[in-house]
Amino acid sequence: MEMLQKIRSVIVEDESAAREALKNYLAKYCPVIEVVGEAHDCKSAVPLLHELEPQLVFLDVEMPYGNAFDVLEGCKDLYFETIFVTAFSEYSLRALNQSAAYYLLKPVSIEELILAVNKVQQHIVNREIFNRNQILIENMREPKPEKRQVILPTLEGFEVIKMEDIIRLQGNGNFTDIYLKDKSKKMVCRFLKYFSEILPFPFVRVHKSHIINLHCVRSYHKNSGGYIVLEDNTEIEISSSYKDDFLRILKSQ
Repeated sequence: MEMLQKIRSVIVEDESAAREALKNYLAKYCPVIEVVGEAHDCKSAVPLLHELEPQLVFLDVEMPYGNAFDVLEGCKDLYFETIFVTAFSEYSLRALNQSAAYYLLKPVSIEELILAVNKVQQHIVNREIFNRNQILIENMREPKPEKRQVILPTLEGFEVIKMEDIIRLQGNGNFTDIYLKDKSKKMVCRFLKYFSEILPFPFVRVHKSHIINLHCVRSYHKNSGGYIVLEDNTEIEISSSYKDDFLRILKSQ
Protein backbone atom coordinates (compact mmCIF):
# COMPACT_ATOMS: atom_id res chain seq x y z
CA MET A 1 0.00 0.00 0.00
CA GLU A 2 1.30 3.47 -0.94
CA MET A 3 2.21 5.59 2.06
CA LEU A 4 0.14 8.74 2.58
CA GLN A 5 2.30 11.82 2.06
CA LYS A 6 1.94 13.91 5.21
CA ILE A 7 1.27 17.66 4.94
CA ARG A 8 3.52 19.54 7.36
CA SER A 9 1.22 21.99 9.14
CA VAL A 10 1.27 24.71 11.79
CA ILE A 11 -1.67 25.92 13.91
CA VAL A 12 -1.76 29.63 14.78
CA GLU A 13 -4.53 30.21 17.33
CA ASP A 14 -4.60 32.30 20.50
CA GLU A 15 -7.10 30.14 22.42
CA SER A 16 -5.50 27.00 23.86
CA ALA A 17 -8.82 25.11 23.95
CA ALA A 18 -9.41 25.88 20.27
CA ARG A 19 -5.87 24.71 19.40
CA GLU A 20 -6.39 21.43 21.23
CA ALA A 21 -9.80 20.86 19.64
CA LEU A 22 -8.40 21.48 16.15
CA LYS A 23 -5.43 19.17 16.79
CA ASN A 24 -7.78 16.43 17.97
CA TYR A 25 -10.03 16.84 14.93
CA LEU A 26 -7.05 16.71 12.58
CA ALA A 27 -5.60 13.62 14.26
CA LYS A 28 -8.92 11.79 14.09
CA TYR A 29 -10.40 12.92 10.79
CA CYS A 30 -7.49 14.24 8.68
CA PRO A 31 -4.61 11.74 9.00
CA VAL A 32 -2.78 13.38 6.09
CA ILE A 33 -2.03 16.37 8.38
CA GLU A 34 1.12 16.37 10.50
CA VAL A 35 1.08 19.24 13.01
CA VAL A 36 4.73 20.27 13.40
CA GLY A 37 4.24 23.46 15.39
CA GLU A 38 1.87 25.84 17.18
CA ALA A 39 1.80 29.58 17.86
CA HIS A 40 -0.53 31.57 20.12
CA ASP A 41 -0.20 35.06 18.64
CA CYS A 42 1.12 37.03 15.65
CA LYS A 43 4.49 37.83 17.25
CA SER A 44 5.39 34.21 17.81
CA ALA A 45 3.82 32.98 14.57
CA VAL A 46 6.07 34.83 12.11
CA PRO A 47 9.47 33.50 13.32
CA LEU A 48 8.00 30.02 13.82
CA LEU A 49 6.74 29.87 10.24
CA HIS A 50 10.14 30.99 8.94
CA GLU A 51 11.82 28.31 11.03
CA LEU A 52 9.51 25.43 10.08
CA GLU A 53 8.49 26.45 6.53
CA PRO A 54 5.25 24.41 6.64
CA GLN A 55 3.14 23.46 3.64
CA LEU A 56 -0.09 24.46 5.38
CA VAL A 57 -1.05 26.91 8.11
CA PHE A 58 -4.32 26.91 10.07
CA LEU A 59 -4.51 30.62 10.82
CA ASP A 60 -6.86 32.34 13.26
CA VAL A 61 -7.97 35.71 11.85
CA GLU A 62 -8.21 37.74 15.08
CA MET A 63 -5.41 37.37 17.63
CA PRO A 64 -3.41 39.44 20.14
CA TYR A 65 -0.78 41.80 18.70
CA GLY A 66 -2.36 41.85 15.25
CA ASN A 67 -4.33 39.57 12.97
CA ALA A 68 -3.92 36.93 10.27
CA PHE A 69 -3.11 39.53 7.63
CA ASP A 70 -0.18 40.79 9.72
CA VAL A 71 1.15 37.22 9.86
CA LEU A 72 0.91 36.92 6.07
CA GLU A 73 2.65 40.27 5.68
CA GLY A 74 5.48 39.04 7.88
CA CYS A 75 5.76 35.83 5.86
CA LYS A 76 5.42 37.20 2.33
CA ASP A 77 8.75 35.60 1.39
CA LEU A 78 7.29 32.14 2.20
CA TYR A 79 4.82 30.06 0.25
CA PHE A 80 2.29 27.95 2.11
CA GLU A 81 -1.36 27.08 1.78
CA THR A 82 -3.61 28.72 4.37
CA ILE A 83 -6.87 27.64 5.95
CA PHE A 84 -8.22 30.61 7.89
CA VAL A 85 -10.22 29.99 11.06
CA THR A 86 -12.52 32.83 12.04
CA ALA A 87 -15.56 33.92 13.97
CA PHE A 88 -18.12 35.53 11.68
CA SER A 89 -16.97 38.89 10.37
CA GLU A 90 -18.51 40.29 7.20
CA TYR A 91 -15.36 42.30 6.44
CA SER A 92 -13.01 39.33 6.88
CA LEU A 93 -15.20 36.90 4.97
CA ARG A 94 -15.54 39.31 2.04
CA ALA A 95 -11.74 39.69 1.88
CA LEU A 96 -11.20 35.92 2.09
CA ASN A 97 -13.81 35.17 -0.55
CA GLN A 98 -12.41 37.77 -2.94
CA SER A 99 -9.08 35.96 -2.68
CA ALA A 100 -10.68 32.51 -3.08
CA ALA A 101 -9.18 31.54 0.27
CA TYR A 102 -10.16 28.50 2.30
CA TYR A 103 -11.70 29.31 5.66
CA LEU A 104 -13.57 27.68 8.52
CA LEU A 105 -16.10 29.43 10.72
CA LYS A 106 -15.91 28.93 14.47
CA PRO A 107 -16.97 26.62 16.00
CA VAL A 108 -15.19 24.44 13.45
CA SER A 109 -17.35 21.92 11.62
CA ILE A 110 -15.69 18.53 11.13
CA GLU A 111 -17.28 18.18 7.69
CA GLU A 112 -16.01 21.61 6.58
CA LEU A 113 -12.56 20.86 8.01
CA ILE A 114 -12.29 17.62 6.04
CA LEU A 115 -13.45 19.39 2.86
CA ALA A 116 -10.91 22.22 3.25
CA VAL A 117 -8.04 19.82 3.96
CA ASN A 118 -8.98 17.69 0.93
CA LYS A 119 -8.90 20.76 -1.32
CA VAL A 120 -5.52 21.85 -0.02
CA GLN A 121 -4.17 18.31 -0.35
CA GLN A 122 -5.27 18.23 -3.98
CA HIS A 123 -3.43 21.49 -4.67
CA ILE A 124 -0.26 20.19 -3.06
CA VAL A 125 -0.41 16.80 -4.82
CA ASN A 126 -1.00 18.48 -8.19
CA ARG A 127 1.69 21.11 -7.45
CA GLU A 128 -0.82 23.85 -8.25
CA ILE A 129 1.22 26.86 -7.13
CA PHE A 130 -1.24 29.69 -6.68
CA ASN A 131 -0.39 32.29 -4.07
CA ARG A 132 -3.73 33.45 -2.68
CA ASN A 133 -1.91 34.86 0.35
CA GLN A 134 -0.06 37.48 -1.71
CA ILE A 135 -3.24 38.64 -3.41
CA LEU A 136 -4.98 38.86 -0.05
CA ILE A 137 -2.17 41.05 1.31
CA GLU A 138 -2.30 43.32 -1.75
CA ASN A 139 -6.06 43.67 -1.38
CA MET A 140 -5.76 44.60 2.29
CA ARG A 141 -3.21 47.31 1.38
CA GLU A 142 -5.42 48.84 -1.32
CA PRO A 143 -7.70 51.54 0.18
CA LYS A 144 -10.04 51.70 -2.84
CA PRO A 145 -12.19 48.54 -2.95
CA GLU A 146 -12.82 48.74 -6.70
CA LYS A 147 -9.06 48.59 -7.35
CA ARG A 148 -8.64 45.32 -5.50
CA GLN A 149 -8.27 41.96 -7.22
CA VAL A 150 -10.65 39.04 -7.23
CA ILE A 151 -9.70 35.42 -7.87
CA LEU A 152 -12.16 33.69 -10.17
CA PRO A 153 -12.55 29.88 -10.07
CA THR A 154 -13.00 29.00 -13.76
CA LEU A 155 -13.40 25.67 -15.51
CA GLU A 156 -9.66 25.75 -16.34
CA GLY A 157 -8.46 26.68 -12.83
CA PHE A 158 -8.18 30.20 -11.40
CA GLU A 159 -7.84 33.66 -12.92
CA VAL A 160 -7.00 36.93 -11.17
CA ILE A 161 -8.62 40.14 -12.40
CA LYS A 162 -9.00 43.67 -11.09
CA MET A 163 -12.54 44.50 -9.99
CA GLU A 164 -12.46 47.79 -11.89
CA ASP A 165 -12.07 45.80 -15.14
CA ILE A 166 -15.50 44.19 -14.69
CA ILE A 167 -18.43 45.82 -16.51
CA ARG A 168 -21.17 43.40 -15.51
CA LEU A 169 -21.98 39.90 -14.26
CA GLN A 170 -24.81 37.71 -15.50
CA GLY A 171 -26.20 34.58 -13.89
CA ASN A 172 -26.01 31.48 -16.08
CA GLY A 173 -27.51 28.56 -14.15
CA ASN A 174 -24.85 27.21 -11.78
CA PHE A 175 -22.31 29.58 -13.31
CA THR A 176 -21.78 33.32 -13.67
CA ASP A 177 -20.63 35.03 -16.87
CA ILE A 178 -18.34 37.99 -16.17
CA TYR A 179 -17.97 40.61 -18.91
CA LEU A 180 -14.76 42.65 -18.89
CA LYS A 181 -13.72 46.00 -20.37
CA ASP A 182 -11.41 44.29 -22.85
CA LYS A 183 -14.56 42.65 -24.33
CA SER A 184 -13.63 39.20 -23.00
CA LYS A 185 -15.97 36.99 -20.99
CA LYS A 186 -15.14 34.63 -18.12
CA MET A 187 -17.39 31.73 -17.10
CA VAL A 188 -17.00 31.26 -13.36
CA CYS A 189 -18.02 28.27 -11.24
CA ARG A 190 -20.12 30.28 -8.78
CA PHE A 191 -23.75 31.39 -8.46
CA LEU A 192 -24.46 35.10 -9.03
CA LYS A 193 -25.48 35.38 -5.36
CA TYR A 194 -21.88 34.63 -4.36
CA PHE A 195 -20.69 37.77 -6.17
CA SER A 196 -23.49 39.92 -4.79
CA GLU A 197 -22.09 39.08 -1.32
CA ILE A 198 -18.37 39.61 -2.00
CA LEU A 199 -18.17 42.47 -4.51
CA PRO A 200 -18.04 45.94 -2.93
CA PHE A 201 -19.47 49.21 -4.24
CA PRO A 202 -19.66 50.21 -7.13
CA PHE A 203 -21.15 46.77 -7.93
CA VAL A 204 -24.93 46.83 -7.66
CA ARG A 205 -27.47 44.09 -8.26
CA VAL A 206 -30.23 45.38 -10.52
CA HIS A 207 -31.97 42.16 -11.50
CA LYS A 208 -32.10 38.53 -10.35
CA SER A 209 -29.74 37.75 -13.24
CA HIS A 210 -27.57 40.89 -13.35
CA ILE A 211 -24.96 42.77 -11.31
CA ILE A 212 -23.51 45.91 -12.86
CA ASN A 213 -20.51 48.15 -12.22
CA LEU A 214 -22.12 51.52 -11.50
CA HIS A 215 -19.03 53.29 -12.83
CA CYS A 216 -19.73 51.72 -16.24
CA VAL A 217 -23.31 53.05 -16.58
CA ARG A 218 -23.64 55.31 -19.63
CA SER A 219 -27.33 56.20 -19.21
CA TYR A 220 -30.55 55.35 -17.37
CA HIS A 221 -33.95 55.22 -19.11
CA LYS A 222 -37.28 55.25 -17.27
CA ASN A 223 -39.39 53.84 -20.10
CA SER A 224 -40.17 50.13 -20.51
CA GLY A 225 -40.06 49.69 -16.74
CA GLY A 226 -36.53 51.09 -16.52
CA TYR A 227 -33.24 50.00 -18.02
CA ILE A 228 -29.62 51.11 -18.17
CA VAL A 229 -27.09 51.24 -20.99
CA LEU A 230 -23.54 50.28 -20.07
CA GLU A 231 -20.32 51.48 -21.69
CA ASP A 232 -20.19 48.32 -23.85
CA ASN A 233 -23.68 49.31 -25.17
CA THR A 234 -25.39 46.44 -23.34
CA GLU A 235 -28.95 47.24 -22.21
CA ILE A 236 -29.82 45.80 -18.78
CA GLU A 237 -33.34 45.75 -17.39
CA ILE A 238 -33.86 47.12 -13.87
CA SER A 239 -36.31 44.78 -12.15
CA SER A 240 -38.97 46.30 -9.88
CA SER A 241 -37.60 44.58 -6.76
CA TYR A 242 -34.19 46.25 -7.19
CA LYS A 243 -35.25 49.58 -8.71
CA ASP A 244 -35.67 51.61 -5.49
CA ASP A 245 -32.23 50.63 -4.20
CA PHE A 246 -30.63 51.28 -7.58
CA LEU A 247 -32.18 54.77 -7.90
CA ARG A 248 -31.22 55.65 -4.33
CA ILE A 249 -27.61 54.67 -4.97
CA LEU A 250 -27.59 56.45 -8.34
CA LYS A 251 -28.87 59.71 -6.82
CA SER A 252 -26.26 59.59 -4.05
CA GLN A 253 -23.41 59.70 -6.57
